[in-house]
Amino acid sequence: MRIVFMGTPEFAVSSLEILIKSGFNVVAVITAPDKPAGRGQKIKQSAVKEFAIKQQIKILQPTNLKDSNFISELKALNADLQIVVAFRMLPEIIWDMPKLGTYNLHASLLPKYRGAAPINWAIINNEKETGVTTFKIKQAIDTGNILYREKINLNSDITAGELHDQLMKIGAELLLKTVVEINKNLIEGNELNFISQNDENTYHAPKITKELCKINWNKSGDEIYNLIRGLSPYPTAMAYLNNGDDKPSIIKIYNSSFKIIEHNYDNGLLNTDNKTFLNAYCKNGIIQINDLQIEGKKRLLIADFLRGTKLNAGAKLV
Repeated sequence: MRIVFMGTPEFAVSSLEILIKSGFNVVAVITAPDKPAGRGQKIKQSAVKEFAIKQQIKILQPTNLKDSNFISELKALNADLQIVVAFRMLPEIIWDMPKLGTYNLHASLLPKYRGAAPINWAIINNEKETGVTTFKIKQAIDTGNILYREKINLNSDITAGELHDQLMKIGAELLLKTVVEINKNLIEGNELNFISQNDENTYHAPKITKELCKINWNKSGDEIYNLIRGLSPYPTAMAYLNNGDDKPSIIKIYNSSFKIIEHNYDNGLLNTDNKTFLNAYCKNGIIQINDLQIEGKKRLLIADFLRGTKLNAGAKLV
């Protein structure tokens, strides 16, 4: 089979790598255009592009997936199959092009968590299990017929970053299984056995916004704790530190724990010995902050942070 692979971030690299190592004929990679990134705004290539260059695979980087020149280039590749992992929503003229169709690897147990951020939302909503799904793309996003699913259990302290790494590996293996099965059925002339998606229990997983990242200290500790780990290490839960200064500082919280206690303090008020611990009161207890970063500075463990920052009486997170 002639395969065109579409993907951009690190999550997609493992899937591309496993296909190549297994001997499949990846004739081209479609990935996002290079763009400025980081403090210096240096032009950065996608993780998939960097890998494809090393493998000497043809690379296309369209800004507009409906551009006639891009569509002509894609048709000229004469792909039998297209694979999509962590890429953009495709127009029908693209996903309907290859004779064997276009298959997507999605980081949830569809139909749960359709959308852009399934890993984050599974943790934010304190799911006990999640997984990966391969399915054949059709018009509505993440609704196509399922070929395979792989489930994993979630512990109560896993972060989005840790889950990302687990699903990246499991997903690559499931994608390989999918492509092997497609190839086998093509050779033998058999039909694939699909599972149709229903619309029951379809929690959505929309893109994470800046507004969502801001912690509401009036919520329960469970909700805040799950938000912090569901956004760690990126894009990260945040709050404003009011330490009696003219301008509150923006802080990002990477790691925390939660303890239920009764209290009469204002939610968001900080409790600290200015040496070893930093707690913030919330609706039904305290959030112990273990790891944070003030905007423009390094990420620090709390003891290191407190060595360089004195918190005044009445300091508060809002």
